[in-house]
Amino acid sequence: MIKIELKNRMNELKSNPAQVLVLGFAALIFIGATLLNLPMASASGRSIGFIDALFTSASAVCVTGLVVVNTAAHWTIFGKIVILVLIQIGGLGFMTMATLVSLLIGKKITLKDRLIMQEELNQFTLSGLVKLTRYIIISTFVIEAIGAVFLAFKFIPEYGTLQGIWYSIFHAISAYCNAGFDIIGNSMESFVTSPIVNFTISILVILGGLGYSVYIDMTENRKFKKFLLHTKVVLVMSIGLLVLGFLVFLIVEYNNPQTIGNLSFGSKLIASFFQSVVPRTAGFNSVSMAGTTNATAFLIIILMFIGGSPGSTAGGIKTTTMGVILLAVVAVVRGETDVEIFGRRIPNEIIFRALAVLGIGLLIVIIVTMTLSLTENNLEDYSFLDITFETVSAFGTVGLSRGLTPYLSDIGRIIITITMFIGRLGPLTMAFAFAKKRREKKGLYRYPEERITVG
Repeated sequence: MIKIELKNRMNELKSNPAQVLVLGFAALIFIGATLLNLPMASASGRSIGFIDALFTSASAVCVTGLVVVNTAAHWTIFGKIVILVLIQIGGLGFMTMATLVSLLIGKKITLKDRLIMQEELNQFTLSGLVKLTRYIIISTFVIEAIGAVFLAFKFIPEYGTLQGIWYSIFHAISAYCNAGFDIIGNSMESFVTSPIVNFTISILVILGGLGYSVYIDMTENRKFKKFLLHTKVVLVMSIGLLVLGFLVFLIVEYNNPQTIGNLSFGSKLIASFFQSVVPRTAGFNSVSMAGTTNATAFLIIILMFIGGSPGSTAGGIKTTTMGVILLAVVAVVRGETDVEIFGRRIPNEIIFRALAVLGIGLLIVIIVTMTLSLTENNLEDYSFLDITFETVSAFGTVGLSRGLTPYLSDIGRIIITITMFIGRLGPLTMAFAFAKKRREKKGLYRYPEERITVG
């Protein structure tokens, strides 16, 4: 009886790609934590402790960038390589890496593998998944290599040949995967006036956050009119958020001596552009986040919550989710029954899914923020805004912090670890699960309709 029940449970697990993804990422995090917990991973020669190792591993796999210790100072070359590998696997997705191994050894990609890949890559059909995965792998390594070459022009003169190459490779991968880990020691604050570092990191972050399906569509069609609706919404939302973040940061922080107040006008423009890009789940910073005004911090919270685009290395509720919700609001205000843009109508199922992702995301942020406010009430130097900032940064897998992370209690670190994990997999996966249940029920019966008053 037990054997039959176990077999049924395994079959049920195999038929649920979302569960396989969750367990796969969890297993990867625990493997990384085990390696980082080894004494040889720490420069001191002593184990960092499993909770801190687990936090760091989760931050790397979930491409977040929040750290409880200084990455540059604490970890040995072994520890840094482990972190880099976790970032690369986490950014690409463990199924993408598994597919790479299968392709290299000539193993056949099964239907079960394709179903999991479909869930992980956020695709609507199984058609062309292996081709898409191959494209993802090749384009990722090519873009990261080009980014490393550009960074090398600055890092090699600054740190020497070998260290400069290592720094270039590490930060190119960290930037493209939207991870935000740095091995310099103070993120990009030392290079706040460097155009080559700021723009290279920014471009890598933007490319990593657009989504691979957008690349393919832009490559094949080349004209905006011919792009898929998904691509158009991604580009419009991404550009709009970048411009909004740039203008607000420049205007609000212009005279703030703790951020860009003491920089030249040109450097202020560079720093403002950089800080408008990185809240889109990258986690680097060229100025102190603790020094920003409350208005700027709140804007960054909004940008972190929205995040990047579906099928990318970025987190958050995604640009398309926010775009669909904004379009729905506009349609309601105009008294229209259909949500339309660029001559296309958006199905109600997509609108419901967007609302589900937004609702779940807000609920997670509210619960975690309230919980941290109770568990971390001994941190008198940090405000409710700082705790909210930390929570949204973890949920959006961003990695920006106003200095709170190293001072979290063990309970607080576990809570943030879970939040990073949910942020990497939760809202989107849960929304898909809701949509599947709705499709299973569809057509069987419908309850009588009755109106309620809202607004």
